[in-house]
Amino acid sequence: MLSIQLIRDRPDLVRAGLARRGEDLSVVDRVLALDEERRKLTTEADRLRAIRNEVSRKLGRMAEKPPELIAEMRAIGDRIKDLEARLSGIDAELNDLLLAIPNLPDPSVPDGRDERDNVVVRTWGEPQVPDFPPKPHWDLGELLDIIDFERGARLSGSRFYILKGAGARLQRALITWMLDVHTREHGYTEIYPPYLVRREVMLGSGQLPKFYDNLYHDEEDDLWLIPTAEVPLLNLHRDEILEPGTLPLYYVAYSACFRREKAAAGRDTRGIKRVHQFDKVEMFKFVEPADSNEELEKMVRDAEDILQRLGLPYRVVLRCVGDLGFTATKGYDLEVWAPGVQEWLEVSSCSNVGDFQCRRANIRYRPAPRARPEYPHALNGSGVALPRTMIAILENYQQPDGSVVIPEVLRPYLHGEEVIRPPR
Repeated sequence: MLSIQLIRDRPDLVRAGLARRGEDLSVVDRVLALDEERRKLTTEADRLRAIRNEVSRKLGRMAEKPPELIAEMRAIGDRIKDLEARLSGIDAELNDLLLAIPNLPDPSVPDGRDERDNVVVRTWGEPQVPDFPPKPHWDLGELLDIIDFERGARLSGSRFYILKGAGARLQRALITWMLDVHTREHGYTEIYPPYLVRREVMLGSGQLPKFYDNLYHDEEDDLWLIPTAEVPLLNLHRDEILEPGTLPLYYVAYSACFRREKAAAGRDTRGIKRVHQFDKVEMFKFVEPADSNEELEKMVRDAEDILQRLGLPYRVVLRCVGDLGFTATKGYDLEVWAPGVQEWLEVSSCSNVGDFQCRRANIRYRPAPRARPEYPHALNGSGVALPRTMIAILENYQQPDGSVVIPEVLRPYLHGEEVIRPPR
């Protein structure tokens, strides 16, 4: 959420940022008009309360209560009630508008309309050019008997699947290994979060109201299935003031993620690239505002470290404003090469959201003892996401006979298993 003070003091800056995103700029004018009306009505209500208090003191000192003073009190009370009702309506509209305004892009973010305008900032490794026709992961999954699309659809419908045998073990090994690297070497604290959260938790993270149609919701208890562990990790410190010396905080969590993917209807329907339920290891940071851009670069390097150890060719892409997430002020994508589907697959998205989410979730910190609380900056990043990493492993490590070599770093987590072979 943007600060109302920022919109009030620097409306042209806000308009310029929203214009880069292609947003309707009239929202700024509406916010300013409501803010001005709210302040006028608040001043009037405070003035009338002061008068009412003074009249009440006078009446308290009188043995007989003059009818005209009693009538004045009633009139003032009615006027205050009317002002409070109007203020309540203004507050509700103003809050709804502020919740719907996206974050402002950092000046270093390039202009552009969509992912085609993103900027590749570096690459690692060379995309595989096998000396045999590479199979896509759906063919490999069937050949190796490790992915079952038919039974997944039978259980839950389209865009669900089952991992079995070596496929399930490989994914479990990936998750455990990634958590070990992030906690033992990158300095993150592991969290196991709930997968169902309250409405206010979704609001704090920026999932609501923007992405309502893309979320799974239990109506009876008003609980929401998380689309990413970012949601509960941010809200770990909801409504808290962190003491001096607490920051930075690094968290990492494995979770299943649930997305309806309505906006992607008809896209990538084959295989496991875009599904309704998937696993992800998520990194999250709370940091001092002055350090957040440096912390973003470090988070990207932590995700790169995972891909390098897996031996997967990848590229780091700076997202343009048209591809920037709703909450982000700056972000990078990490894309791995998958030779079977012949495309770059996003397996990590790392973002600096500034104080945007912390304002929504009311998370503050004290820079020094007895200092006035301020909003920290928050960052999130996949470290990394499945199943696209599984796709990249299967397609990059496939052999001519359809077998798949297991990356060396994962073998200790698979009891020394080195190759997944087709069943005989």
